[in-house]
Amino acid sequence: MVHSLLSVENLSISFASEKQLLNTVNEVSFKVSDQDFLGIVGESGCGKTLTALAIMKLLPSNAVSSGRILFEDKDILAYKDKDLQKIRGGRISMIFQEPMTSLNPVFTVGDQIAEVLITHKSISAKEAMNETVELLKVVQIPSPELRVKDYPHQMSGGMRQRVMIAMAIACKPSILIADEPTTALDVTIQAQIMELLGSLQEKNRMSLLFITHDLGIVAEYAGRVMVMYAGRIVEESPAQDIFLHPKHPYTIGLLESLPGKKGVKLKPIPGQVPNTESLPSGCKFRTRCRYMMEECRLKEPDLIHVGNNHLSRCIRAMEL
Repeated sequence: MVHSLLSVENLSISFASEKQLLNTVNEVSFKVSDQDFLGIVGESGCGKTLTALAIMKLLPSNAVSSGRILFEDKDILAYKDKDLQKIRGGRISMIFQEPMTSLNPVFTVGDQIAEVLITHKSISAKEAMNETVELLKVVQIPSPELRVKDYPHQMSGGMRQRVMIAMAIACKPSILIADEPTTALDVTIQAQIMELLGSLQEKNRMSLLFITHDLGIVAEYAGRVMVMYAGRIVEESPAQDIFLHPKHPYTIGLLESLPGKKGVKLKPIPGQVPNTESLPSGCKFRTRCRYMMEECRLKEPDLIHVGNNHLSRCIRAMEL
């Protein structure tokens, strides 16, 4: 039996608007096992980052309307701040999408990494700085003894992202959440960052929860894939299966919109993700779906098993 390190159970996230309560994430459930690489895919606004922030308990206290987030069988949502500080940044870490807004511009990168070590390992400032230099070596920043004195603005985007990775792995977390860490980087640097994360996962034997809209990255690195749409999981399966045998129209649309053979036209998904304030009745994808039929308007489909460890939220999943 595979041990679940992290278990998200029926997580729903809501925010109050002037007119109504907006349910932005709806009954999301998934597990992350030891040394797992789970890719979470979907367009902007589908709830990927909100789910990650809920795991880190970085949302307003009233945002999570229902559900549990179990880390080593203890509910993170029930943790008090003092207890949470012991695991957040230590046992569970997160790399945010834009390092320039995550790093403090008035402190050196060395001081910011050392602060994580001092907080979680109770070591001296000198010991923390020595470890910081070693961490910068691990993430392949040249001349780390000199670069620890740099401020974020003195580094390139790729180097700042490596600093964020160094900070995130400083305490050898059991789970690392990476929220689109390669989005703002050019293709060459993206590949370097992914190779680095892959090697660190293997070396530190940690689990990786990787949020992205890049299916190419998911295809190459992820063991399992979870596709989200309008705050819901619409498909989940082992990575190879989801690319060879997609069982939800949205996943099929994402795959068909990827660049393929020369001369073959792309097939973009028509329309856009519906506004949270005006979600359609029944299936939330039906307004963009070429497989839509009348029954899709009446009831939102359940997430059902359509194969070995393969789930889909579509009443026509077995036909696709």
